[in-house]
Amino acid sequence: MSQTLFTNATLACVDDESGYGLRDDAALLVADDQIAWLGPMTACPETSDCEIIDCENRLLTPGLVDCHTHVVYGGDRADEFEQRLEGASYADIAAAGGGIASTVKATRAASADELFEQALPRVRQLMDEGMTTLEIKSGYGLDGDTEIKMLRVASQLEAELGLRIRKTFLGAHSLPTEFKGRSDDYIALVCDEMLPRAHAEGLVDAVDVFIESVAFSVAQGERVLVRAQELGLPVKAHVEQLSAQGGAAMAAGLGALSVDHLEYLNSDDVASLVQAGTVAVLLPGAFYFLREQQLPPIAALREQRVPIALASDANPGSSPVHSLLLIMNMACTLFRLTPAEALRGVTLNAARALGMAGEIGSLEIGKQADIVIWDVDRPALLSYRVGMNPCRAVMQAGQWRERNRLVTA
Repeated sequence: MSQTLFTNATLACVDDESGYGLRDDAALLVADDQIAWLGPMTACPETSDCEIIDCENRLLTPGLVDCHTHVVYGGDRADEFEQRLEGASYADIAAAGGGIASTVKATRAASADELFEQALPRVRQLMDEGMTTLEIKSGYGLDGDTEIKMLRVASQLEAELGLRIRKTFLGAHSLPTEFKGRSDDYIALVCDEMLPRAHAEGLVDAVDVFIESVAFSVAQGERVLVRAQELGLPVKAHVEQLSAQGGAAMAAGLGALSVDHLEYLNSDDVASLVQAGTVAVLLPGAFYFLREQQLPPIAALREQRVPIALASDANPGSSPVHSLLLIMNMACTLFRLTPAEALRGVTLNAARALGMAGEIGSLEIGKQADIVIWDVDRPALLSYRVGMNPCRAVMQAGQWRERNRLVTA
């Protein structure tokens, strides 16, 4: 059995009651891939043949979890960034054949090797800031072959980087141009051919849909999610981003793991999330990049104790953001979350959004030893600073991933 003992640490264990779950002057023991013990230095267990890491009062947190990304894609959309600055809306660009459609064209044209090489630096940038679990969606193929290609690239990234990756099928992301005026036919293709094929290849951990005026209706989204559940797959949904469509209540009624975006979520629908145990995933990067004005109903979510997760939404069109630390700052400055809520949003609640809270997301005995050592002494500094990366070392499932800046005892 391999063992690592972290001493003289400040632990931000993360919990639902105190938020940070702070333990000062603490120690933590890892045995193989799990957390075996944690507590005060005065009660530190005696161990033999154990690596000892003197943290010198640095902060330890769970590994960060990015529960909503679109990092596998071809090309970029910098030209649309310019168009929006000149007054074009997201809907205007989509109607003119831009938006998701332009990324679909580039992604279909790219080989799997090209998609892998383009995605690699995006994922590595997230990893450099202590991210140990990543969700990657398909959705820029909108045909069977390209959706499969994207999901295979996600699997290749997992193998290459030794990263924990969850793959989400998002075939119902947008209507492909070849199906213009035939959205029901496309949804039938998703349900009858594309999703079953991806599932049969073992490439799908969850299924997502985009319910919006520029995408699919609530009824169409429900067809996809029900089909996913028939295959035994958990579901989630992009909802209420640009307008109130009622998708959040529908998805929650199906027991969705999460509903994501939520700027136009009706406060009356928050109760449906509570009843289902569905996580609210907020995406401040898209809110910032699209210069949105409508805030998610943070007060109602807080009042009814809906778990609030945060994610980068890393994608080429509405959130070309590859930093969870920046997302934490944006959540505090734009949405007025507290730094404790922000940290919980990229750890425990993000794990809940992936259905993995029993395994990761907090420093607890029996959970996977995903641990980040930070060059700070208190957790608020992670949300406070912009453009600085205080990540000192990263352990994932008991294995060191990055420790070249770490001095061991």
